[in-house]
Amino acid sequence: MKNNESYNEQFNESSDVQLVVNIAKQTLTLYQHDKEITQYTVSTAKNGIGSQQDSGCTPLGKHFIAKKIGANEPINAVFIGRVPTGERYSAELGERHPERDWILSRILWLSGVEEGFNKGSNSQGGCDTYQRYIYIHGTPDSEPMGVPLSHGCIRMRNEDIIELFDQIAEAISVTIVAH
Repeated sequence: MKNNESYNEQFNESSDVQLVVNIAKQTLTLYQHDKEITQYTVSTAKNGIGSQQDSGCTPLGKHFIAKKIGANEPINAVFIGRVPTGERYSAELGERHPERDWILSRILWLSGVEEGFNKGSNSQGGCDTYQRYIYIHGTPDSEPMGVPLSHGCIRMRNEDIIELFDQIAEAISVTIVAH
């Protein structure tokens, strides 16, 4: 983590709002008071489940939202390094930059809470969700949902990530389950 990037070390376990990402179903469900409020179709990692640095996998376990980024940005705003570029995604922009992994509209930056599993490191090396830059974020509308295709993040439709972003707070619990 860079020195100028701080985040909330504690997540709000007592919050009545929580998110559950189901890898097998490719869904993200918002719960309030243990009642399902809404469910979104998502896209998790093409490389499957895992928490190791540079694996390109989506990590399992208990997490929290460390930072919400992009609150006042327009839909399809392009982010690089969590900073809006001033660009708005279009098919033409996508064709000009086919190498980019598009992060659009909003970012919910995740942090793991399970030491040696999704926080810190283990015998295989780094496994820290926050230091791996694992987000829930918007993606081009041309990208399929319900199919694992990301580089480790949890991709959502732009309208969906904006709707979700506006309903939740930093520090809420995000649990990522295999099935």
